[in-house]
Amino acid sequence: MTDLPPDLPGYGALRPYRPAGVTRGPRMTKLLADLDAAISACDLRDGATVSFHHHLRNGDAVLNMVMAALARRGLKDLHVAASSLFPVHAPLVEHIRNGTVSRISAAFISGPVGEAISTGVLPLPAVLMTHGGRARALDAGDIVIDAAFVAAPVADEMGNVSGSMGATACGTLGYPMTDVAVARRTVAITDTLVPYPAPAIDIPQGQVDHVVQVPRIGDPSGIASGTTRPAEDPVSLAIADSAARTIAASGLLNDGFSFQTGAGGASLATAAAVGRQMASTGVTGSFCSGGITGFHVEMLRAGLFRGLLDVQCFDLEAVRSYRDDPRHQAMSAATYAAPHIGGAVVDRVDAVVLGAAEVDLEFNVNVTTRAGGVLIGGSGGHADTAAGAQLSIVTTRLTAAGFAKIVPQVGTLTTPGPTIDVVVTEAGLAVNPARTELAERLHSAGLRVRPIEDLAREAATAARQPVPPRAGGRVVAISEYRDGSVTDLVRQIGTD
Repeated sequence: MTDLPPDLPGYGALRPYRPAGVTRGPRMTKLLADLDAAISACDLRDGATVSFHHHLRNGDAVLNMVMAALARRGLKDLHVAASSLFPVHAPLVEHIRNGTVSRISAAFISGPVGEAISTGVLPLPAVLMTHGGRARALDAGDIVIDAAFVAAPVADEMGNVSGSMGATACGTLGYPMTDVAVARRTVAITDTLVPYPAPAIDIPQGQVDHVVQVPRIGDPSGIASGTTRPAEDPVSLAIADSAARTIAASGLLNDGFSFQTGAGGASLATAAAVGRQMASTGVTGSFCSGGITGFHVEMLRAGLFRGLLDVQCFDLEAVRSYRDDPRHQAMSAATYAAPHIGGAVVDRVDAVVLGAAEVDLEFNVNVTTRAGGVLIGGSGGHADTAAGAQLSIVTTRLTAAGFAKIVPQVGTLTTPGPTIDVVVTEAGLAVNPARTELAERLHSAGLRVRPIEDLAREAATAARQPVPPRAGGRVVAISEYRDGSVTDLVRQIGTD
């Protein structure tokens, strides 16, 4: 070999190759004997941050399984960084009480964990993020994950993971895609171990450190944990019709139209009404995005949209569609909604239809707490899509459970009013005063446009319960906007 100079300009120091013997041992495997072995391999200590995803939603068993194992180790002051928490995660309350968990961050918290946090059981305030804000915080290092635990419907011994195969298939894996990209260690927990290589890989082996096989990672019937079909009652249908007419009158319902709705009955009824308008006028949309249901799949198959961009499947029909139809594509939480990547999918949405627990006179929306201040949810993608879409519509009845839903001031500010364009109710719709041209369009189309103050007065008259005062105890949760700024503080209930 030619003698090497000590360095070359633009290359640096040169190191000559030295022949060496090659010893080939057994093929490498990342498969470990059990969950305890994986926890040991991750070298978790007190104060560690562990992350989980919610694609099995209210059927998830992995978070409870892992937290029980960590508690048996005697670990304390752990930070649970979950994409979302559901009623099935009730055992987490005891881990908070015994000191195993002292911090929680999530985009959505419902059920017993939310109720317990509201009473002050968690030592440090929970941090409620948007889906895009969580992805931003992970990329920025604001949250450092020591171990990401991935509920893997199918995996092979090298850590290739598929969400669309196996007995517990959940479809896309948009949230752990973001976690595994930054976690110090990643553990794939699967109940279906297949020969290498796994089919239909969603998370590749280079992002997974360890694999553990368990009897069951959850119950896929819990994925559809809410309404995933259009509502059929007269009030919801009237609201949906008004919302669909709003979209049509806005001038956005043309070829290439892009759309997102929630999975609730009223939102899907709006989608159905929009679909009928598209079919009657021959409009072909570009994509539906967000969490995808079987109803969105039907719209794709009917030719109303060219594709689906899916961060999580909301029911089993969507899971099957993702497995079988290449037009149904996965996206990570960052691709979906992160504000820092120079253009997320939410920034390409023409119209989004959202729900609300409360809306106030400034068009601020609360989807975090119910009347009285109990934690029932969080932004998820609500604030992200409201900020990104060309037209953001909130559909809501005037009252629910006897309480007014159009109120002077929301109990918790989740999504800021400047990002909400129209509020649609059974008594008419209100347009944000900043959208004067839109208000004129809707009025010209024959829609019943009213000041939001009028809707609030009607809601107050129809309500059977007075709007409760805000809770006044210590801060139990912090509501963050997608950029990490604080929109509101949630305070402990039952201290007045």
